[in-house]
Amino acid sequence: MANNILTKLAKVDEQLFLSVFNDASPIWIRRSALGLSKSGDGGLYVVLFLGFWWFTEQLHFQQLAMSILVGFAIERPIYFLAKKRIARVRPCDCLVQGAYLVPSDQFSLPSGHSAGAFVVATILTMYFPEFAVLWLMWASGVAASRVIIGVHYPADVVIGAVMGSSCAVLAVMVVESI
Repeated sequence: MANNILTKLAKVDEQLFLSVFNDASPIWIRRSALGLSKSGDGGLYVVLFLGFWWFTEQLHFQQLAMSILVGFAIERPIYFLAKKRIARVRPCDCLVQGAYLVPSDQFSLPSGHSAGAFVVATILTMYFPEFAVLWLMWASGVAASRVIIGVHYPADVVIGAVMGSSCAVLAVMVVESI
């Protein structure tokens, strides 16, 4: 019975993917999605961490930098273990032709870009709640872009977002308890 439910959920996920990934999409949507996706590649996170850590003396900003570091220290091992254990084939490798970029690894679940973006967005939201809408819109854009460009199913990015947000909350709790 559980296997039957999982099969049905996978079919719904495939249908959702096919409704979002569309070769007929206007070029500006694909380019925007590529740009958002690239903003989640990791370089921005290094700049944020170094900027908050090295260029500020206030404890608040150093805690923010440490929270980002600890957030990724928690999230990355979970991501790698889940990716290898679940081993879900990417939609661009089995469902459609023509993803708009070549993914960095073989499997799709969970989305590392979504997880990373939500680690950062959740931590920034906890430290700067007045900009929560901005942080969360960016992270959601990174997640959505991964489906639009054809390298993830919707469930991959939702699970990545939940995973990243959870790791971020745990990281802030750890850092603030020190």
